[in-house]
Amino acid sequence: MKPDPLRQQLVNTLRGRGAHVEFDSVVADFPPELRGVKPAGLPYSAWQLLAHMRMAQHDILDFCVNPDYAEMKWPDDYWPRDEAPPNEKAWEKCVRDFRKDLSAMEALVTDHKRDLLAPIPHGEGQTLLREALLVADHNAYHLGQLVLLRRLLNVWPA
Repeated sequence: MKPDPLRQQLVNTLRGRGAHVEFDSVVADFPPELRGVKPAGLPYSAWQLLAHMRMAQHDILDFCVNPDYAEMKWPDDYWPRDEAPPNEKAWEKCVRDFRKDLSAMEALVTDHKRDLLAPIPHGEGQTLLREALLVADHNAYHLGQLVLLRRLLNVWPA
């Protein structure tokens, strides 16, 4: 099959290539003792940002593939209640789950059987293209916040 430049560009954008920082470089070696710290003037910790990114990305992916999708409640279902992860395993699982869902979104946009511009059947006019761009935009925004948070904690670059 002939390469599709739009689909490849979507994958590159989802991965943070080009003008955006990549997820793995931001979360790599984040000091465990600082994951629940809110620097002065910021309303969130690294854990809260990471978990929020995972929750929102999972919700968008679920919307794209699940005909029985149930809308989550804002903001309760999109932000963790605790400022710090309960343990190291929770942080690692959150990172793994984020990567897994990002890979699943990439698989959707590279599936040539899926029309990027067709409305999602159970949606209100949303398309796979729109949802992939939403994931990329949301992730880039919060990864930038994580970079700022790391700088304020004096742990950037990693």
